[in-house]
Amino acid sequence: MALTTVQTANKVQQWDAKFFSEYVRQNRFKRYMGTGTDKIIVVKKDLTKKKGDAITIPLVTRLNGAGVTGNGLLEGNEEAIDNYGHKITVTTRRNAVAITDEEEQKSPFVMRDAAKPLLKDWCMEKTRDDIITALGSIDGTAYGSAAEAAKDAWLVNNSDRVLFGDALGNGGYTDHSADLATVTAAMTLNADALRLLSDIAKTASPSIRPVRVSEDEEYYVLFVDSRCMRDLRADTEIKQAQREAWTRGKDNPLFRGGDIVYGNVIVREIPEIASLGGVGNTGAVLSPVYLCGAQAVGAAWAKMPKSTTEVRDYGFVHGVGIQENLGIEKLVYNDKQHGVVTGYFAAAANS
Repeated sequence: MALTTVQTANKVQQWDAKFFSEYVRQNRFKRYMGTGTDKIIVVKKDLTKKKGDAITIPLVTRLNGAGVTGNGLLEGNEEAIDNYGHKITVTTRRNAVAITDEEEQKSPFVMRDAAKPLLKDWCMEKTRDDIITALGSIDGTAYGSAAEAAKDAWLVNNSDRVLFGDALGNGGYTDHSADLATVTAAMTLNADALRLLSDIAKTASPSIRPVRVSEDEEYYVLFVDSRCMRDLRADTEIKQAQREAWTRGKDNPLFRGGDIVYGNVIVREIPEIASLGGVGNTGAVLSPVYLCGAQAVGAAWAKMPKSTTEVRDYGFVHGVGIQENLGIEKLVYNDKQHGVVTGYFAAAANS
């Protein structure tokens, strides 16, 4: 009788596939990711099937034409679909852990399982941090590394999708640092700010499309740090809304426990969003917030996570690693961030 033996390569492939599935499923931004153009974070895997160091994600805008009515002729009055593309460059990232025979005297596959939680957490945190960096980026450069002149140019190009504090008139929208300095310590995130951010998204040109979760429900998702979430929860109007609609949004696929749902905005706390420090009026500490609609960020994989092993020191040290090839960027066309409204609010440290 001939028995079938699962080949080593197949075992590794199964481990790699399960690793990717788990690490993406458990990362903080998973419910906002998908391959469709209606997702906040658009995922592309085209380069996993062909060679290349970059992939272009198509961007499409909504139809704004009036159409025709009555006996009006549609022929010759068709509306063009505005479409653009954003190229994402991918690169390899790797990490590994080492285990000695003293600690681990098992087969290589069990070693992979032993290292799996550590490597998975690293991948999850790296992807989360890359998405946060992308949201705050200035024309592809991390916010903290961008020159002031670059921030000024970005501000001018995105003046219809940036908010300083509690009113559009707080900035001149030409000098980034000067406009930050208009935000006072009293300008914290509140219900009025949520309405204003939503209105900015809808009236921007081109407008920022909300994510549709059912036939008649459309939402934006606002990513905030812990300080802004603290201030929002303290707002009287938000408190009342939460009491009167406590269960609202529980079945919403964009909603997670701990979120605030107000109007057409879901507020999600991301503790890792970094404070900007005392750059506001008379040293007020500010934090950025990111109101996102469809096609805000692109995530492109060229190579899915692949486990690697190494044996050294005369077979005493066993290394287990992970590597993948991907790129994560805020989607931009014609110098405008496509699906993000960036806001700056006072968010003092806890006393």
